[in-house]
Amino acid sequence: MFITGEHWRTIDDRFRLMLPADLAESVTDESGDVILAKERAGCVSLWRPAAWQQRLDSGIALLKQKIDAGRMEQRWGDVQRLGRLLSTRHQTVRLANRSRLLIPESFRGFLGCVSGQELVVVGAVICVEIWQPDAWHAMQRDEMPEFGDLFKQLTQ
Repeated sequence: MFITGEHWRTIDDRFRLMLPADLAESVTDESGDVILAKERAGCVSLWRPAAWQQRLDSGIALLKQKIDAGRMEQRWGDVQRLGRLLSTRHQTVRLANRSRLLIPESFRGFLGCVSGQELVVVGAVICVEIWQPDAWHAMQRDEMPEFGDLFKQLTQ
């Protein structure tokens, strides 16, 4: 799986977004479910549920081992902060007709979207991202100058 592409889509008055079929297919399981996750202000991502769960389970197992071994007692504040973020970071959603995403209310404010607005749907190699346009342009301005170096680092 190597997901790429940039597509502009308009969110309708019920906060539904039609994803490009190929991008939706790349992150949807056989029942039409995807994981919707908060990434950064103005951006949410879509993940294939099995891949997301595997990543999450391995991280949580490691954290539980550290807690059980007494290695996190000096970092309870960080553990609680992680717990709060983890509790609200992601949600399983089902795509209607295999490509129509209803953006849950709890994700709309984080994404910064309103009905009738254009959003940017981007393939991010391992997931699909949905961006509020101002956040997308800011990220490109900040990160595009480093593209060449990043490409070299990851492909060597």
